[in-house]
Amino acid sequence: MSGGRMSTTVAAIDCGTNSVRLLVVRRDDDGTTTELARVVRLAQLGQGVDATGEFHPEALERTFIVCDEFAQLIADHGVGRTRFVATSAARDAHNRQIFFDGVRERLGVEVEVISGDEEAALSTAGVLSGVGAATPALVFDIGGGSTELIVVEEGRVLSTATSLDIGAVRITERFLHSDPRTADDEAAARAHISSVLDASGVDFSRIETAIGVAGTTTSVAAHVLGLVEYAREAVHRARLQRDDIVSTTRRWLAMPVEEIAHEPFMHPLRAKVIGGGVLILDEISARVPGGSVLVSETDILDGIVLGMLAE
Repeated sequence: MSGGRMSTTVAAIDCGTNSVRLLVVRRDDDGTTTELARVVRLAQLGQGVDATGEFHPEALERTFIVCDEFAQLIADHGVGRTRFVATSAARDAHNRQIFFDGVRERLGVEVEVISGDEEAALSTAGVLSGVGAATPALVFDIGGGSTELIVVEEGRVLSTATSLDIGAVRITERFLHSDPRTADDEAAARAHISSVLDASGVDFSRIETAIGVAGTTTSVAAHVLGLVEYAREAVHRARLQRDDIVSTTRRWLAMPVEEIAHEPFMHPLRAKVIGGGVLILDEISARVPGGSVLVSETDILDGIVLGMLAE
């Protein structure tokens, strides 16, 4: 009960290659929704998966610690239903049953490994719940292991939804071996990212609005805004100009990871892979007319919650 009214409380967990995130929302019977918790933890579950095809024991341990924390938050908020969604890393790992069993033991729910198409649809629903944009709009989600590209037409019709095997962790581990990054490393990474984007089937030239979600894009926004600590409300709906993206990409590629980690809003685990992420962001921005990117803090978590509350 809440204030004498009936209420429904749901939790969504999005477990990606780099981060594990929780959103808890209560809906009262008058339709009012209240965000009770939104938590992001960097666990880097996808550490080494691209090279070995398996979850690293340390990555599993970090992820299970986060699951324990989230289990307590879910209990504290009296959540009635939880949905745990996993994306790229869980699709790729041969030993994923250890991960599934560990999540079930801690949270009492099954891991749903969703397809790239479903990931795209959920991300789009979440993004469009929080921002408005001229169409055709490109929603892009740069994750650790994959990047989703979704083209939204008038009336919120999805004309293209594709999941690409490029992500901040995957690009960093595969190409960016030096610290700081060498010109040769950068060139090899860009060539690969470019070839994947050019083969994606997306006609970037017709895009009216590009909307970026997830940690790479929001970190660039935090830097451009000069934040001394991360502030979700400042980042949401910020607009990154092409010059901002280019200069931030150059800055972080030229800096040692240890220095990037000293950026006031930057988690050390994200600092390790941000080079791969900004290269993907830079290449997407370069293909969009005008090159600017609208930043959204609403994303797949919001899409998952919306779907649960609609059932």
